Amino acid sequence: MVGVRAARLISLVLLLQNRESMTGAELARELEVSERTIYRDVLALGAAGIPVYADRGRTGGYRLLGGYRTRLTGLSRTEADALFLAGLPGPVGEMGLADVVATARLKVLAALPSGLRDASTRVERRFHLDVPGWFRSTDPPAGLGELAEAVWQDRTVEFGYRRGDRESTRTVEPYGLVCKGGGWYLVARVGSGHRTYRVDRMTGVTVGGRTFTRDDSFDLAGYWTRQAERFVREILREEVTIRLSPAGRYALRFVAEPPAVREAEANVGEPDGQGWVVTRLPVESPDVAYGQLLSLGPEVEVLQPPELRARLASAARQLSRLYGADQR
Repeated sequence: MVGVRAARLISLVLLLQNRESMTGAELARELEVSERTIYRDVLALGAAGIPVYADRGRTGGYRLLGGYRTRLTGLSRTEADALFLAGLPGPVGEMGLADVVATARLKVLAALPSGLRDASTRVERRFHLDVPGWFRSTDPPAGLGELAEAVWQDRTVEFGYRRGDRESTRTVEPYGLVCKGGGWYLVARVGSGHRTYRVDRMTGVTVGGRTFTRDDSFDLAGYWTRQAERFVREILREEVTIRLSPAGRYALRFVAEPPAVREAEANVGEPDGQGWVVTRLPVESPDVAYGQLLSLGPEVEVLQPPELRARLASAARQLSRLYGADQR
């Protein structure tokens, strides 16, 4: 509780430094406490030598004596805006760092020259980062806060990990967390190498008491880029030959993986008289290809393999019977 109050006192000072004067009610709303708590906090700050005083009357409020301010000089308008663009809400909140980021923003605002203190408002009015993909749960996975703590403190972490109907216990050295399309992944050192774990498959995450020595040469961003590329290459094990209408060629980007679409575009032959083209599309499996290509409806024709062509032809006949029954 002492740490919570200390953080609140710092926030109170920074708010007054940033806004010059605030009423007790305004401070109470901002800090989510009662006005009586604000009164006690102001007394505590005064006892600690912080020059806070109160203006009485209807337009009064709390303020700092003039000159009690630090300044951050040398920032341009573009640099100040970019600084707050980096602090957009999103993944930091899911990791339990929203309060820390809010306090840091207050500190930076308090230190900025008066002409740049609107940077936070300018950014918030112009940009919003919505990380999760459509139709995904926005709730962070259980254990994410504990993993973030372990990453910050370089402490080992233990967790159960589900693969299919099996679960095993892992103890790893957590190097970093990655948020991809709203999903969270832990990159950890295991033995002499590194592995990636999906956080939503973890159970019973526990931060260990043992610290580890981090390899400072490890490049988290570079590792993730290489792993992501390798993952996509590994899952696209098979290939189908298809004909696409102009509409199907455009819609393919919405149903297939980007690397598969790029390769399909590279393999496109000359259009026929109606603009249809033949190409080869890398796919994960015939089952996955069936679902992807079925969603393109009459804008695609499968040429190879024959088993997939027959499966889509059967689906087309079923659809014809289903919708033909409505015709009078």
